[in-house]
Amino acid sequence: MDHYVLPKLPYEYDALEPYIDKATMKVHYEGHHKTYVEKLNSALKDYPDFRKHVEELLASLNVLPEEVREAVATNAGGHANHSLFWSLLTPNGERRPVGGEFSSNLDNTFGNFDAFKQKFTKMAVEHFSNGWIWLAVDNHGKMELFSTKDHESPITRGMIPLLVLDVWEHAYYLKHQNRRPEYIHAFWNIVNWTEVSARWDEFKKTGVTNREWRRAG
Repeated sequence: MDHYVLPKLPYEYDALEPYIDKATMKVHYEGHHKTYVEKLNSALKDYPDFRKHVEELLASLNVLPEEVREAVATNAGGHANHSLFWSLLTPNGERRPVGGEFSSNLDNTFGNFDAFKQKFTKMAVEHFSNGWIWLAVDNHGKMELFSTKDHESPITRGMIPLLVLDVWEHAYYLKHQNRRPEYIHAFWNIVNWTEVSARWDEFKKTGVTNREWRRAG
């Protein structure tokens, strides 16, 4: 591929209000996400043979030249994680998954949806510094809940992400300042559970899910 591009948001900047405000969305997308894309392109400018779709790039960081490996890991992770995050938010948020295999497996893994939500929320509140909170699945179909620092992607662990929450301060500081729990509470109102379930269904059919990478490049 020639270069990485900033994917188009699937909604307007103000579509997620009052849960995520227009100003935050604009800065987060046009400022932070765009910068990761630009820096990723810059890091690989002299290494065209290593340019590949972002999920393949993250899955094969060990083959990159050492002098660009850290920059690629950071910026490819930032690009991929944000692309996924945007796709899992919706103005028409469902408060919880409704039936289906994904919902059944979530209940079997965590006891029930409320227990999962409580555990996810606690992890997000207590995560120190910048990072991401993930619901992901391993190649055996086992769901796991964990956090990563900075822009590490579950793909580098051989995991496939299903749901993610950005807990970098730039994701919420304009509206909530240091009150991260308010932001996390708001997040549950705009989760696109239809898309999360679709990611699970695609994983079960193919062993992978490339839904967000089609837009991330």
